[in-house]
Amino acid sequence: MMLNTRLTLHTVALLALSLSQSANAAIGLDRTRVIFDGGKDATSLNITNNNTQLPYLAQGWIEDEAGQKITTPLIVLPPVQRVEPGKQSQVKVQALPAAKSLPQDRESVYYFNLREIPPRSDKANTLQIALQTRIKLFYRPQAITPSQQDLSNPWQEKLTLTRQGERYQVNNPTPYFVTLVDARTTRDGKTVPGFEPLMVPPKGSLTLGPTAQALGTSPYLAYVNDYGGRPLLAFTCSGETCKVNLQAAPLNP
Repeated sequence: MMLNTRLTLHTVALLALSLSQSANAAIGLDRTRVIFDGGKDATSLNITNNNTQLPYLAQGWIEDEAGQKITTPLIVLPPVQRVEPGKQSQVKVQALPAAKSLPQDRESVYYFNLREIPPRSDKANTLQIALQTRIKLFYRPQAITPSQQDLSNPWQEKLTLTRQGERYQVNNPTPYFVTLVDARTTRDGKTVPGFEPLMVPPKGSLTLGPTAQALGTSPYLAYVNDYGGRPLLAFTCSGETCKVNLQAAPLNP
């Protein structure tokens, strides 16, 4: 019994080591989020096979906010393609006519999925892993496409905080989703205990995890912009309401 137990533990250890060494994605994306311009019929993403020795299949699809695979109003073309070793290719997110029925006064969120499928191994007892990348896809109607001035004055600066009992509520008056990924009490401080990333919907509100007391009266919140950057917003609180200090924002974390 002791021998079998040791053999089992040894096997598990080797399997864990194999998994850790194989967990580097071969098929890579050129971005961490997709902004689909509602004024266009499609948008293209660059993909790369980082394995210089083996070809891989790249399978793409779209999921809705609930995580269900969809075939309308957006689709991925081609759904499956072969990418040669060390080569690049493109995958296209195509809008179908049903996209015109989406809300035109605010963004809609979906998820773009890309799964790599390795070639079949000719070796016996080989464990193969198909890694998958999942990123947010925002459908942005043409009517709310930001101008150059909007990009110079990020809409995230319009966020406000309202104290509700022991916590702050984040209020988003804009037509865009705002993803918050950090909360601090100082610019260079550590993440406040209890904070969990959250995505505030357009013209909606969500409650921050940390208590208002923990965040203090000058909290800093980091958001993700269109390019994957994470600028910091410095808030100044007065009474039950906090607004972005425009003299200090945006700041690089």
